[in-house]
Amino acid sequence: MRQPLRVAAAQPPVAAHDVATNARVHADVVRAAGARLVVFPELSLTGYELDADPVPAGDHRLEPLVRACAETGAVALAGAPVPGGGDRENPSIAVLAVDAAGATVVYRKMWLGGPEPDRFAPGTEPAVFDVDGWRLGLAVCKDTGVARHAADTVALGVDGYVAGVLESADDAAVPAERACRVTGEHGVWVVVASFAGSTGGGYAEAAGGSGIWAPDGSVLDRAGPEPGAVVTAVLGREPAA
Repeated sequence: MRQPLRVAAAQPPVAAHDVATNARVHADVVRAAGARLVVFPELSLTGYELDADPVPAGDHRLEPLVRACAETGAVALAGAPVPGGGDRENPSIAVLAVDAAGATVVYRKMWLGGPEPDRFAPGTEPAVFDVDGWRLGLAVCKDTGVARHAADTVALGVDGYVAGVLESADDAAVPAERACRVTGEHGVWVVVASFAGSTGGGYAEAAGGSGIWAPDGSVLDRAGPEPGAVVTAVLGREPAA
């Protein structure tokens, strides 16, 4: 029988372009979170710096995060620009799954916004990531605002919808609104790791507000706007009455 899954959504402080430092911070979060799955925001390994160099899955700077996952038995979903795949010449905004064996590109953002298409190639299909029998659909930021993305992802047969996002403080309500739309329309668990602090692209103050929602739309845990916050919950455990 599938066991409940403890998850965490983290919004660490992020240093612009500094993959090595950010990987060490991610590793500290993984060690402290006590979760099987730790989700990080969009482009968490570089910041929202659209000129950042792509981060290959085998990048040695990710080794502290790999070691932390090995020590704790955790899987981390981190955000990074990655080299183009297949026929793509341009890099992608992606999700890297990191565990004791290393890092793997598991999803490429499909719905690009603002200046992103000038630099990045969109992903071509939704993706499902399996953790201990839990099928988790993956999303990055604008994906969560496109109803078709959630519908196409859920159609693959998922238990949850997991996203790394970045919103400005002025749009702090957006991640929760989108999470509640997904729970309301599809009845799945939702985990959102939302960038906090400041980063490139004009985001002098990001929203934070990472959260975890049950299929009935109830909030299991929610962070404030501060960098460094981590929220946790157990998927498969009914919320307290």
